This record gives sequence, structure tokens and C-alpha cells, in this order.
Amino acid sequence: MELSDVDLNLLLLFQRLMQERRVSTVAEQMNMSQPGVSNALAKLRRRLGDPLFVRGPGGVVPTPFALRLAEPVSQALATLHAALNPETGFDPLLATRTMTIGMTDIGEVVFLPALVERLSREAPGIALNTVRDTSVNLSDEMADGRVDLAIGLLPQLKGGFYQRRLFDQRYVCLFRRGHALEDTPLTLAAWREAEHLVVVSAGTGHGQVEDWLKRRGVQRQVRLTVPHFMSVGYILQRTDLIATVPERLASQLALPFSLSLRALPMALPAAPIHLLWHARVQQDEGNRWLRGVVSDLFADTAPQVRKTRPVQKRS
Repeated sequence: MELSDVDLNLLLLFQRLMQERRVSTVAEQMNMSQPGVSNALAKLRRRLGDPLFVRGPGGVVPTPFALRLAEPVSQALATLHAALNPETGFDPLLATRTMTIGMTDIGEVVFLPALVERLSREAPGIALNTVRDTSVNLSDEMADGRVDLAIGLLPQLKGGFYQRRLFDQRYVCLFRRGHALEDTPLTLAAWREAEHLVVVSAGTGHGQVEDWLKRRGVQRQVRLTVPHFMSVGYILQRTDLIATVPERLASQLALPFSLSLRALPMALPAAPIHLLWHARVQQDEGNRWLRGVVSDLFADTAPQVRKTRPVQKRS
């Protein structure tokens, strides 16, 4: 038998009869006449090929088949009722779910330690996954519900997304303690003459900074190029290379790798870092709670949420 062969109202009637064992009581509860209940029960009997209930002292008595059917029908109806009537009020202490955030390797260093620490105290049942926002089609992943939030400079997320500005990412110069530049003014000439570690991170805010330097013809001695930031601390710690990196990343690397950071001798454009989510989870209480935690931990200013606009195609 297919589910399409059974009327949901008949299962509700069956559940009520299992509970009450009296046709008159069920008729009153379901706002039906007693003949109406009898007709509906007859229809369900034909569908299932079993009498289901027989007359007994003071009411009806379920058959063995009805007794076997009672628990799974009750569980199915309870599940459906819960899905159609979700509980309000998200309780992070009791929540058990996995949430996925799109971010860069910089984001993992800057955001994850504080975020995981906060969740361990306030939401011990919530686990986190991260995905590289440049290695997946983030727009599709978020629209399909596989990624809950994204953090970064993500101009590709247009129509259908909400965003909250967290901060403007500024850049500094980073090098080992004891470097020749540590006790002298960091002039543009000194910065250009030093040997540089450069991170080529296409599609990210840092990649745009590299493009800005090239467009303005800012020359420097590039000794080493790497495709990500994970090795920056280790390399700078043991060499005389210097690197131009986001200020928040530099602050995280300085202490464990014995590094010094200095203001750059030129004004690089700051990259606006946003928290983004798809419109489909705008009202999801768990997502809303996690958005609040991220904003509380990392936002520089009061919340200003706006919806991104779709790209206008030119005719």
C-alpha cells in the first residue's frame, strides 16, 4: 500500500479511537457525527483489510492488527505535528547540530579560536565545520543549505543574501623579533629593499591588495611566494623575510611565533569583512543565534544588516 492511498484524517481518527475506545467520544472531539465516524472507520477498514475495532463492553476493542499499528501511527503523527509546529526559543545549551561556515585560512586563524571557545561554554552540543570560500560554489552551497554562514570579502554573493559588516581589514608589516627593521623607521625605501614573503591568495581580499600594489607599480624584492597563510608564521620566525598581512592575523601570529608588527609606509586599501547568510535561513533561530555570537565577538560597530542586491544585467 502506498501512502497516497491513505487519508491522513483516517489515521487521526484511528489514533483517537485507540485512545478513547468510544465512537461517541471521538465524534465529539473531531466535530463529526457518530455515523460520520462509522463511515470513516469503514473506509479505513477497506483500505487496510482488517476490522481494526470490534464491539466490546462499553465501547470498541482493537484487533491484534490495530494494536501492532498503533505505536508507529502515533509516532508518525507526532513527528509530523512537531515538524508543522516547531518549538520557539532556541536554547544553545540544549541544541545538538552541526553548522558549517565558509571562510579563508586567515579566517580560521582569526575567528575559530574565540568562536570555538565561546561555543564550548554556551553551546556544547553545536559542532562546527569550515569550508574554503574559494574552493566551493559558495552561493549554491548556501542556497542549498549545506553552508550556514560565510565570513570574508565575498562580492560573489549577490541576490538572496543578507550581510552584516564586521570590520575593515587593515594591513601591517610582519617580521621576526630581532630583525634589522625592528629598531629603525620603516620607510618606503626600507620596505621595498627588504626581502618579502608574498602570499598569492586569488579571489580573497588579500589578493585585491596584491593587485593594488601591482597597478600602482610598487616594486619590492620578492624572495618567496606561497599560496596560503598557514606557513607565514613558521617562515618569518626563522628567516629575515618580511610579509604584508592583515592586522588581525598579525596579532594572532606575533606572540606564538615571536614576531613584530609595524605600520606600513604606505596607505593600503582596507578590505571590508562581512558576515553573510542566505535568505532561506534568515528566520532560523539557530542560525540567528550563531550570527549574534560572531557579531558579538568580532564586529567593530553596531549591527547594520542589509540584503545584497542581484547583479543587474546590461542589455
